[in-house]
Amino acid sequence: MATFTKANADYLRNTLQEAVVKCSERCLYQSAKWAAELSVSLPTLPSVSSSFDADTDSQMQDVDPPPISPAFHFANNDPEEARLEAQDLSRYLLAKSYFDCREYDRCAAVFIPSALPRGPLSPTSPNSNRRTPTKAGKGKGKDSGVITEVGSEPPSNALPKLSQRALFLALYSKYMSGEKRKDEESEMILGPADGGSTVNKELVGITRSLEGWFADREARGLSGSNQGWLEYLYGIVLAKGKTEEDAKRWFIRSVHLFPFNWGAWLELSELLNNVEELQKVVPELPQNLMTLIFHLYASQELYQSTDPIHKELDELENIFPDSQFLKTQRALLYYHSKDFDEAETIFSALLHADPHRIDSLDFYSNILYVMSARPKLAFLAQVATATDKFRPETCCVVGNYYSLKSEHEKAVVYFRRALTLDRNFLSAWTLMGHEYVEMKNTHAAIESYRRAVDVNRKDYRAWYGLGQTYEVLEMHLYALFYYQRAASLRPYDPKMWQAVGSCYDKVDRPVQSIKTYKRALVAGTYYDQGSSFGSGTTAGEPTGVLDPETLYQIALMYEKLNQLDDAASYMEMTLAQEEGPEEDDDDEAGGHGIGVTTTTSKARMWLARWEFRRGAHVRAMELANELCQDGVEVEEAKALIRDMRARMESGRSPS
Repeated sequence: MATFTKANADYLRNTLQEAVVKCSERCLYQSAKWAAELSVSLPTLPSVSSSFDADTDSQMQDVDPPPISPAFHFANNDPEEARLEAQDLSRYLLAKSYFDCREYDRCAAVFIPSALPRGPLSPTSPNSNRRTPTKAGKGKGKDSGVITEVGSEPPSNALPKLSQRALFLALYSKYMSGEKRKDEESEMILGPADGGSTVNKELVGITRSLEGWFADREARGLSGSNQGWLEYLYGIVLAKGKTEEDAKRWFIRSVHLFPFNWGAWLELSELLNNVEELQKVVPELPQNLMTLIFHLYASQELYQSTDPIHKELDELENIFPDSQFLKTQRALLYYHSKDFDEAETIFSALLHADPHRIDSLDFYSNILYVMSARPKLAFLAQVATATDKFRPETCCVVGNYYSLKSEHEKAVVYFRRALTLDRNFLSAWTLMGHEYVEMKNTHAAIESYRRAVDVNRKDYRAWYGLGQTYEVLEMHLYALFYYQRAASLRPYDPKMWQAVGSCYDKVDRPVQSIKTYKRALVAGTYYDQGSSFGSGTTAGEPTGVLDPETLYQIALMYEKLNQLDDAASYMEMTLAQEEGPEEDDDDEAGGHGIGVTTTTSKARMWLARWEFRRGAHVRAMELANELCQDGVEVEEAKALIRDMRARMESGRSPS
């Protein structure tokens, strides 16, 4: 283990500042902002201790850091690239000014005047089944590092001789132009043209251009001097074309060449569907600080709120003690584990420290919604609107506020506004689906949830919402499929498994239903149950009480199977939750039960009838009398007592 010294801090700060400049030069403004915020969060004190292992960080060695240039000009180590950048400088500055003015086509035309071929990526196109460039070998797509098909000609480089910086800006402008045009053609949110049929028509041209460029570099033996930015852009194009495994490889290649482009890490994270895929990809990543940050972020996105992840976060916060990004990650970890009070506290502190920060406020508004904290949510909506009313996060905050007031039509207006600003804004799709469920517009709800999972397949709330909607439509096999997807993403959330168990019951599969309900009981021991979304309940302290409704449903399933002894056993367990776990000598406080509920009263009624049929009249009468005192099922209990007395007086045995 090593010490994080002032030299390390200065070197890392210089590296992050270089990343800010390079990302800004290529108009990757979100990545530039991320790196700048992380740079500012580094400590300035000379002695900062951390258990972070410097040997695993190739970017932070215990050597004197290079001096920080006051002009923030970072020299290019490749003399050929430096010459090309100097040659392109005037045109580059013109192109960048066009990009900043959102004139994407003009920006690209500065370097590439001829129009690139346009057309959708389709299964029949020559680019629809590509492979990652590799060294020469047998098989398809392994021809001198060129992405080709069997019998096809290697792509040629038709691009003018440009610096990598200029080429990236030109092709990225083409990509942004295509995205802008795609949104314009899609027109209204959830309208007739808003769907998968509308694609970015620039993807084919960008793909062919990049293939030719990579092939030319490989042929001339120059691939070792690639900077990683065009690899990042190619990964984006492949991901858009649903060639996800190849996209992963190109993102990995990009972060090896330039680790501090946060956008590449974000794109890679979006392609990981589960923890197994994350564990598989980590060994292929560069062993440095950025991989540690990526692992934390990707784990949070996969809802892994575990002790090792919190320890990773502690390590990073020792290095970046004032990082708002890392504090947000901790708040989201608490949010995913349904510790809403802790998450709210962190978000509240972040808001007070930087009231103009809009990032992740949609998550904060979700927390306040679930906590039914209407005054705080109203205040948050005012703050966000005063800062920037045309940010998707702001629209979601305001939409949640109207939803909490049960003004669902107004909430939908704001969620649609958020999607008009950014059609890939996940929170808005999911939240709009919830609102359509409340408005009983099942068709629109299903379409909203489907768009949410198209944007992010890891959004368990959207999968769960699809299950709920199909359950309302009494399409239980569909509902079962979507509930299972939600449960696979949240295996320790009992609510997911309860929904699966209920669907198994409705499709008449009681054995599977019992197994699933028992899994819900096990999941419930990991954390206290809360709301999946929008129920208004909050997680409290663990009580050691099993969920009585789940126990009751297991008992009913055993009754369906005519296994009445097992059914009675689970009914007794349901009843026992009223008192909670027994106290012992080591724990004077003991457990606290849930008291009498409708579910426990139903279990008591079932047991009273069961005992009477078995001839245990005294026990049956006790249970029936308890029902009269509970104030639940009173009339039915009195009728049962009258029936039992009549049968006992007549000497008849119960049927």
